[in-house]
Amino acid sequence: MLLRTIIFACCVSLSVSLSAQTRARKVVYVIADGIPADVMERLDLPNFKKIISAGSYSRMHVGGDKASYNETPTISAVGYNSLLTGTWVNKHNVPDNDIKAPNYNYQHIFRLFKNQYPEKKTAIFSSWTDNRTKLLGDGLPETGTFKPDFVADGYELDTIRFKHDKNSAYMHLIDEEVVKQAANTIHGKAPDLSWVYLEYTDDMGHRYGDSPEFYNAIQMLDKQMGQIWDAITYREQKFKEDWLIVITTDHGRDEKTGRGHGGQSDRQRSTWMVSNYKNLNTYAQYFDLGVVDIMPSIARYLHVKLPENVAQEIDGTAFIGPVSISGLKANYVQNHLDISWKALEKKGKVKIWLATSNNFKTGEKDNYHLLAEVDASQQHYFADLKDYPSTFYKLLLEAPDNMLNKWISIK
Repeated sequence: MLLRTIIFACCVSLSVSLSAQTRARKVVYVIADGIPADVMERLDLPNFKKIISAGSYSRMHVGGDKASYNETPTISAVGYNSLLTGTWVNKHNVPDNDIKAPNYNYQHIFRLFKNQYPEKKTAIFSSWTDNRTKLLGDGLPETGTFKPDFVADGYELDTIRFKHDKNSAYMHLIDEEVVKQAANTIHGKAPDLSWVYLEYTDDMGHRYGDSPEFYNAIQMLDKQMGQIWDAITYREQKFKEDWLIVITTDHGRDEKTGRGHGGQSDRQRSTWMVSNYKNLNTYAQYFDLGVVDIMPSIARYLHVKLPENVAQEIDGTAFIGPVSISGLKANYVQNHLDISWKALEKKGKVKIWLATSNNFKTGEKDNYHLLAEVDASQQHYFADLKDYPSTFYKLLLEAPDNMLNKWISIK
């Protein structure tokens, strides 16, 4: 009888394990344009609160590192592409909303996902067509002719159905249509990776600044997020699916009026993330999250294995799963590099690599030299550069669970 009980318990355990493994993972992320963190935290937003109660809320930043080689304008398309590629503007080369020459060598998460899982479905629901045609590079040779499977955009070009008015009310109607298409598609078709982009909040911020009109637009956004959350909840209850939703913004607003953005003031850099993911890792709990952290987190959730040369260039760190090191610093001192980091896991080794080229920018390979392999817990290394004379270096730290990179220019 005891043996039978043990066998039964093992079978139940195996069944539960197999059931968990067969649940499909899906991701939808939302960019709601131009909302600083302090406004999100002051307003009563019941649907956002529902998602936060299931998961988490974090402050984030955009703009790269101030006064550094990767300082990034706090402008809309710039922020979108930092999320898509996990890199700052010095790499992805979208410095403004014109999107004239994106560097597609820094691949976006949709392309990477589709390359690994060609049978899975991607979707974009957007109030701005350039997100698909220019940032995702829909059908372009430079993006490997990537094409999303579900598309709902172009409504801003339909001036009959969405008649443009001086108060931008049409933009709210477009956002409403985008959300309806997103919610219906998630409910019925369940794409594996989706992007929802909504513009109206930024329009109201530019027009009215910090004002009842701006706050009302965010209240409208809250109702829209309720529709998407309901669709996700339906899928999780009725199907063997686990969904990750990440809602964020692309920039904050200026301190004085709330109308402007683009600079590097604290409020213009201040953004946020709402997610149903509860167990944020140690990195997310103790370090300043950036918009570039979302891409590697989505990749981890969807089990996307980043190609080594892509992983070497990612500026973000995943807030999902284990992370070994963070907080990389490097200071050039008399033909040496004084390198330091924070060890989030004391075990394991850190490999310290150096390249004197930036060939990846043009689609070529960089030749990395191994300078040293040290204990992660050491948290520093003083590197001699005598064998690598150059005015430019790419520093790469490779730890068991993640990589960190930094550029150093010698003037």
